[in-house]
Amino acid sequence: MNSRRTDIHMHSDILLEDIAGDVTRRVLDETSFRSMISVERKRTERTRNPFLLMLVDTGNSLPSSKAGQVLNDILKSLSSSTRETDVTGWYTENSVLGVMFTDINSEDENTIITTVLERVSATLRNNLSPRQFSQVSISFHFYPEEWEHELFRRPSNPVLYPDFSQHENSRRFASRLKRAMDLIGSIIALILFAPLFALIAVAIKATSKGPVLFRQERIGQHGRPFVFLKFRSMYADNDARVHQEWFKEFLSGEARRHPTNNGNGSYKLTEDPRITRVGKILRRTSLDELPQFICVLKGEMSLVGPRPPIPYEVDAYETWHRGRVLQAKPGLTGLWQVNGRSRVTFDDMVRLDLQYARTWSIWLDLKILLQTPRAVLLGDGAY
Repeated sequence: MNSRRTDIHMHSDILLEDIAGDVTRRVLDETSFRSMISVERKRTERTRNPFLLMLVDTGNSLPSSKAGQVLNDILKSLSSSTRETDVTGWYTENSVLGVMFTDINSEDENTIITTVLERVSATLRNNLSPRQFSQVSISFHFYPEEWEHELFRRPSNPVLYPDFSQHENSRRFASRLKRAMDLIGSIIALILFAPLFALIAVAIKATSKGPVLFRQERIGQHGRPFVFLKFRSMYADNDARVHQEWFKEFLSGEARRHPTNNGNGSYKLTEDPRITRVGKILRRTSLDELPQFICVLKGEMSLVGPRPPIPYEVDAYETWHRGRVLQAKPGLTGLWQVNGRSRVTFDDMVRLDLQYARTWSIWLDLKILLQTPRAVLLGDGAY
């Protein structure tokens, strides 16, 4: 095993010469190549020009005596199949080779996959036995990827977000503390608010027909769906198209800013005929949010984080908006609630969520939690 790694290591800095023979390109090491994936992903979010990532995973299938030559042949094959603007490197050092094909469209994607797959497969077949060849895998990853919320699994492709994984690994201890705080906080809240749960349930049942709890599919961290809980504040069997139309306007920046008593204004949907009399009180005081402590206890939400969106909202997102559900677990409260709430535009809300995801700490969570009661009592931006 050690000799194999020694044999291959000499190729991690190999220079690839293109077909014309007058341009050389270096195969990036793992750290540099993963960093380039992150940079290209952010560039795509701005320019909307997609890219395609190909990974050739040799795993442990190559014998040490042939590993160096086979990988060298693969690199040469990739060189003849790529452009100067494409980036070649190690996704996993000396094990998984990668190439990013940049500035492509859907037609280019199919052509590149067909051409490169044929060349790389031919190289592998010429150098490996059928058994060894069957153990090598070639995968293609297109960004931005398509999300399928109907399936209860992660729709986002973790291969395309190596910086997120690195960030999460660097904060494992803090993440465990955050989860412990979520568990303790949700248990205490559910015990303390138990009498209030009963009073609210009676008020809801006495004033309108329908269940006490409102259940709705929401999108959690990494795009995984979960069942979101609230006290029902609307009449049963209402038409969701009212909110869908308003959200389209809010997302596009065309939503009307309604005046409020404090003069700040609010972008929230007002005078919604679907809301009951009790529901207006619950929403104004944020008491309708109390059942979400159950979601926190189950680990689907956190005490602090971005608010979880509805699937049709995520479907309308720009690519960069997705970061708010990829980088942090959704929460009961967050920077948006204490700093902006309904007073800010949708893009500004996303920026606050992204800022939280980049900078969160236990101390920041505690600060937000301490500021939340004041925001709730003032009702600034509530509806």
